[in-house]
Amino acid sequence: MSHPLTYFQKLYVINLPQRSDRRRQMGKQLARLGLDLNHPLVHLFPAIRPEHPGGFPGIGARGCFLSHLAVLKSARTRHLKRLLIVEDDLDFSADFGRRLPTLVAHLAATDWAMFYGGYEVVGPLPPAGPDGLAAIPPEMPVRTSHFLAVNGPQVIAACADAFEAMLSRPPGDPAGGPMHVDGAYSWFRRAHPQWRTLLAVPELGYQRSSRTDVHELKWFDRLPVARGAAAWLRQWRNP
Repeated sequence: MSHPLTYFQKLYVINLPQRSDRRRQMGKQLARLGLDLNHPLVHLFPAIRPEHPGGFPGIGARGCFLSHLAVLKSARTRHLKRLLIVEDDLDFSADFGRRLPTLVAHLAATDWAMFYGGYEVVGPLPPAGPDGLAAIPPEMPVRTSHFLAVNGPQVIAACADAFEAMLSRPPGDPAGGPMHVDGAYSWFRRAHPQWRTLLAVPELGYQRSSRTDVHELKWFDRLPVARGAAAWLRQWRNP
């Protein structure tokens, strides 16, 4: 019997090669689901680390954007029908394995373009149906990009095209310029109201506490001794 996650055809795990700590943690998360980083479904995707911000809020923000764009382009080249994208600081919920088969069955039986397994919404969350899914309006922003799926070759291609177009525009351009990747997905959703976005309620995954690669480092992540203590505390806090 195939794994329920094969519904998504490919599971991209975005990971900076130098972040072996996150890679190990992600391996542990996948093991809970009977998978590993070498499973045919899983594609460990090397995240991009640019040398300068290039109009983005920071180097990390640009790298995250470029990494997601590269994943979308990879899926477009592979002619995938749908893909699941996770970032390497994702922790699956304790009940993820139990809820997964039913969730996949409901997704397969409905029409959707984007799905968020983890999220922060700006505004009141719409009530979920008996299938545990909530449809949100296209104008509702979704923060974070650590656990999302894109459905349909047309949607995948359009999203990749939209992200590429953002790179060609100046910051703050009203048509959509360089921005954090979660904002870019929200911008794309707002520009395509015909495509439906669903959320899992409650969330199926959360961002693990770890040293950031997107924002400026805190003082305790810059000093060697404090950095070690901070890493130990994060490991203690994470389940």
